[in-house]
Amino acid sequence: MKKVVALLVLALGLAFQSNAQDKMMSKDVKTIKLEQTPGEFTQKTVTVPAGTYIFEVVNNGIDHNVGFVLVEKGKDVSKPENHIQTAYVTSPVGTNETQTSKPTVLAKGEYVYFCPLNPTSKDNTLIVK
Repeated sequence: MKKVVALLVLALGLAFQSNAQDKMMSKDVKTIKLEQTPGEFTQKTVTVPAGTYIFEVVNNGIDHNVGFVLVEKGKDVSKPENHIQTAYVTSPVGTNETQTSKPTVLAKGEYVYFCPLNPTSKDNTLIVK
């Protein structure tokens, strides 16, 4: 019986610790909202402080799925190994829908973002200060 109670206490303690960590992490994670319309992002330049971000991508009236790719400025955007994969939306963004990425740590610097499915310009800039 003591073992059962000890296991129950341990499980509850881990659950509360995990919940507290999730709440703390969610406070530290900010959202960058980006909207795509046919052939373009409506936000051409975004400036944010260094930190952890989730990208929220809206497909506004495009009649097919869209996505999101983030690359450090100066790297070859055509090479998937240069893509910051945590910034990919977790599933394709359908017409008039919204999807998000996983949390992505952004260090100071400049990045470019685009959608290969829309397709959009590769000149959209994310500046991290």
